[in-house]
Amino acid sequence: MAIVSDGGTPLISDPGLYLIQKCYEKKIQVIPLPGPCAAITALSASGLSSLKFCYEGFLPSKNTKRLKRLKELKKEERTIIFYESSHRIEESLKNMIIIFGEDRKISIAKELTKIWEDIYISSAKNVLIWLKKEPLRYKGEWVLIVEGYKNIIDKKISEKIKIAYSMISKELSSKKSIEIISKLYKISKNELYEYILKKKMTKKKINV
Repeated sequence: MAIVSDGGTPLISDPGLYLIQKCYEKKIQVIPLPGPCAAITALSASGLSSLKFCYEGFLPSKNTKRLKRLKELKKEERTIIFYESSHRIEESLKNMIIIFGEDRKISIAKELTKIWEDIYISSAKNVLIWLKKEPLRYKGEWVLIVEGYKNIIDKKISEKIKIAYSMISKELSSKKSIEIISKLYKISKNELYEYILKKKMTKKKINV
């Protein structure tokens, strides 16, 4: 017997999992055959890194749970793959803008390899604008490829700032040191604090 699909690869966000589990329970051999997978097809055409990626499937349907999950993924450094339905695509994009920021790069795709194939790649803000321009775009199931988190704080903290903080913090508290460095170099206290916190966490991991 065979399990087949006319839209994507079986067992990828698919209830066929239960059938496969039963096959293994009954000692029935399972033989996979390669087929079209929207997640991988969309990733290959996204222009985003495919060296490391994670697959999240569908986000929770309820807004609060969806926001909670996105918060958990905010600093995921790998490229993230989501599936989304036509009636939730707009809300999910709005949630991503809130959590990931409007500049996070997203590739949005649907109907891949079919006549109505649609792929658009831009910032989260621009993707939402593009989607809302044409009502027919909402139809179908979407694949969203989201750029991984990039810590740009390290790039803003120059060697001069790092050395200055290292010297001042030997005599003063972290809080006071941050205030002085912030005024001297006109850098955000939050950015400096995030850099120092990350440095402490890295040191802690090395010591462990």
